[in-house]
Amino acid sequence: SIMNGKDLSCGAVAGVGVVKNPISLARLVMTKTRHVLLAGDGAERFGREMGVEIVGQDYFSTETARRRWERTKKKQEADRERKGATFPSVRPSYLGTVGCVALDRFGNIAAGTSTGGLSNKKYGRIGDSPIVGAGTYADNRTCGVSCTGIGEHYIRNAIAYDISAQMKYTNCTVTQAVDTAIKKTLKPGYGGIIALDRKGNMAAGYNTGGMTRGMANSKGLFVVRLGKDPQ
Repeated sequence: SIMNGKDLSCGAVAGVGVVKNPISLARLVMTKTRHVLLAGDGAERFGREMGVEIVGQDYFSTETARRRWERTKKKQEADRERKGATFPSVRPSYLGTVGCVALDRFGNIAAGTSTGGLSNKKYGRIGDSPIVGAGTYADNRTCGVSCTGIGEHYIRNAIAYDISAQMKYTNCTVTQAVDTAIKKTLKPGYGGIIALDRKGNMAAGYNTGGMTRGMANSKGLFVVRLGKDPQ
């Protein structure tokens, strides 16, 4: 999904399997249609009409991802045998979301989120990444937000929009809003958030084992953090 904080325009795609760059297709949904979200065959057909790059599904298959899926499957099977749990008791330490938030010199905020999805999910399951307000949100009056983690919890709590709403209705800072979502709303191990307010203040928080992220601005800041913050 992608969102423009200037006018709250947004676009998203879900359940696409052959589109090389889904977030580029999401932008076309935003700019070339009157809709917000296209899914499955309809989204792929629209992509072909728009001339986006189509690839075979083997393009997305990597040995690392396959091994991660096999480990997750084994954990789920072991948990079901013990107590009938749907998800493993130990949350995955690696989640495959890629997100960004940006502020231009005119004060416009944009946010975008793309993902490979939760490992070993139910067929047809859709997470928070293509859900505007859950995984992505941008509003020039407050902030831009992109989320990563267990999507169901982000959807139930409208996490991305909630951070904007906290700033709008309580006048808290972007850092305070992200901190509240991470520590008081999300369950431990459920994910992370990056956000940027209309003044260029940046915030990032997570309650997992780590979250790789980078921050940069026009004043020379350029920071990349890999995994967990140093103690």
